[in-house]
Amino acid sequence: MGTGRRRVELAAVRRGAGFTQESLAEALGVDRTTVITWEAGSHAPMPHVRPRLAQLLERSPGELDELLSGQPKVVEFGRPDLDAVFSWLDRVAGWDRGTSRRKVGEGLADVLPRVAVGRAEVANRLARYYGGSSVFSARVGSTEVLTSVVTRPEWLDLRCELSPTGDRLELSVGAEARWAMSERAALTATRRLADAVVKGARLTDAPVYRLVEVMPEVGVVRGQVEVASFFDYALTADLLERELAESPDELPLRDAWMPDLESVFDLRGRLCAGGALALFAAARPADPFRGEADYVLLVQERSSQVVNAAGRLAVIPKGFHGPLNDVRADSRIGATLRRELEEELFGRGDVDVTGGPMRAADPMHRARLSEPMRWLSEDPARWRMECTGFGLNLVSGNYEFACLVVIEDEEFWQRFGGQIEANWESDGLRQYSSRDGESLEKLIADDSWSNEGVFAMVQGLRRLREIGGERVSLPPIEWRVGQAAEGQRTVMTTEAARASQE
Repeated sequence: MGTGRRRVELAAVRRGAGFTQESLAEALGVDRTTVITWEAGSHAPMPHVRPRLAQLLERSPGELDELLSGQPKVVEFGRPDLDAVFSWLDRVAGWDRGTSRRKVGEGLADVLPRVAVGRAEVANRLARYYGGSSVFSARVGSTEVLTSVVTRPEWLDLRCELSPTGDRLELSVGAEARWAMSERAALTATRRLADAVVKGARLTDAPVYRLVEVMPEVGVVRGQVEVASFFDYALTADLLERELAESPDELPLRDAWMPDLESVFDLRGRLCAGGALALFAAARPADPFRGEADYVLLVQERSSQVVNAAGRLAVIPKGFHGPLNDVRADSRIGATLRRELEEELFGRGDVDVTGGPMRAADPMHRARLSEPMRWLSEDPARWRMECTGFGLNLVSGNYEFACLVVIEDEEFWQRFGGQIEANWESDGLRQYSSRDGESLEKLIADDSWSNEGVFAMVQGLRRLREIGGERVSLPPIEWRVGQAAEGQRTVMTTEAARASQE
């Protein structure tokens, strides 16, 4: 076999078994340099070492021999929908045409299950890497959560109505931004694509908005976005999440692309994609079985088919910020939220950008709206959309506009509650009552959240607690900025932040 394949596959098997190069060498009683030469392909393990090595790597002796000395196996697969991404990777990596598809086929022969890493562990790993000086953490009742979202006190509790006066993101035209695609990054991308083939994930080069400038403050969010390629994001920045899960002690891509907080906050210097996600709250009347009047709150369990936060809890709607077919008008946060409401909860598959190019001239025209959205649009007093906070997610560098969608008219849930159903992006939909503080506190403590999801949930609950009146019964919710990984704190309490904004 070629040395390149040995380097990639043996290292991947080692990481999948939970070993660093140092810990595997220690378990085998050899030097770390010996393991390095095995993975580099310049030497192979001696025969007397192989039985123990196979045991540690959870492979049979025959599988280990094949891994070390057999010819690459290529699994044939279809997925013509991925032809565009293979062509993109071949071009960017400087490979001959068809190389990335072949490498993905080789990877399918030895796809390893990814080790599940909980939300808190992800946040802690990143706090150790970056130092934790700007990370968002919160206390909900007696529950404390540290996230991977970095922010600033003035970016929180925004109370920003997503109206033409408050929602002020604007389109800018700039140069294309993309991180350099090294050989290591390209090979990591092929493993990412092999995983997408196995899970049936959808990858479409729909345009997304790259954030280049942002100025959030109470009541208004200003900023500039540029149009970028989704492939440019999915096969560069999004690889950082995979690398963090596979090898937390060896992060060469992160070291090269996003090595410190300065690079995280340098929006113009990198491809910063992201999106909007919102806590959905709909008023319900009192009920003899359920109890007093409240808001129903919706939380989704993300499907394995999505690119972002697969398999994790998140608020709903949640989507990448990008245009349908009007790149200037769609640059506002509210445009993405309305589209995602239609797509993810109100049953409009025709606005799903993963399905290919948009054919409708005006997909959000009133005549095309779903019945629930048309009813809401008839009277603006029936509902509101607000941006509650903004942050940058250290997992992949994404921007996150945390929002709240509140439907104040009780008639909405009575009319349409039975029609609301999550789309393919969710494996399940849960509902909670805004008066059930105990269950919501327990929900916040669930380690299966995405970090951006719990960030938006906390900010949304804080705002709902302010405006919800008797419909809401929640424990105290406070946030902090600057929870360091090693116990050092630069804490901004909610009271201090409020004083700084007044």
